[in-house]
Amino acid sequence: MAALVIAEHDNASVRPATLNAVTAAAQLGGEVHVLVAGHNAAGAAQAAAQVAGVAKVLHADAAGFEHGLAENVAAQVLAIAAGYSHILFPATASGKNVAPRVAATLDVAQISDITKVVSPDTFERPIYAGNAIATVQSADATKVITVRTTAFDGAAASGGSAAVESLAAVADSGSSSFVGSEIAKSDRPELTAAKIIVSGGRAMGSSEKFNEVLTPLADKLGAALGASRAAVDAGYAPNDWQVGQTGKIVAPQLYIACGISGAIQHLAGMKDSKVIVAINKDPEAPIFSVADYGLEADLFSAVPELINSL
Repeated sequence: MAALVIAEHDNASVRPATLNAVTAAAQLGGEVHVLVAGHNAAGAAQAAAQVAGVAKVLHADAAGFEHGLAENVAAQVLAIAAGYSHILFPATASGKNVAPRVAATLDVAQISDITKVVSPDTFERPIYAGNAIATVQSADATKVITVRTTAFDGAAASGGSAAVESLAAVADSGSSSFVGSEIAKSDRPELTAAKIIVSGGRAMGSSEKFNEVLTPLADKLGAALGASRAAVDAGYAPNDWQVGQTGKIVAPQLYIACGISGAIQHLAGMKDSKVIVAINKDPEAPIFSVADYGLEADLFSAVPELINSL
């Protein structure tokens, strides 16, 4: 049977996390179908149809899907779930909101945060903040899966030519409504999609120092800014910059950790980065155990020197 990927989109285009989920679905061995549930979302459906490896796009269009309310999206997934052996969601805030509702209604065990497809019924996923990898086998007829996007390369956004099939949209559940959103606007790349990330820890000392020292480096590199949980809890950086098990999971091409000790919680969110650079004056800091390049130095002198040499 085919696998169904639930697309994340903005009604005009699909988000990168969808491409990672398509790659995971393709490794299951069957056809890959993509569900685009949105409002005036023909653009997103066409974008999904162009993704390499997608055989069919199912497009459900209704006002109740405009903001991706979990109750309505889950109901649409359940309406077509019988035709699929695997239903995959990106392990993002949206995917984690919808997938458990689908799994519970189908009375199956959700397989969360997979990092590898071993076979159609066997998967790997991290446990204990990534310190161990569990191999999970499921005998459920329908497997509801969330995909750790950093573990799979994104499918090519072009090159595909899937057919787009319109679905009858389910009725609005009426159990929730969209009130509004406050979206922080930034010229920087979004943290989970950035190719370069500059992160600071509690050693930054203050929000002023955080911005004074790290912002020029991020500007030079065209990087996103991140922070450890300790820095966020201390008020040095906003919540949406937090990298770690309870923050955002990232895997950029380059991750520069400044004044971050390397607690397990933080390492779980960034240790899959392709190249890790650590600047810390403590030679025993755990961050050095995962760093490709480590500089034992005072970040307040090392970072300005680095900026001047770029």
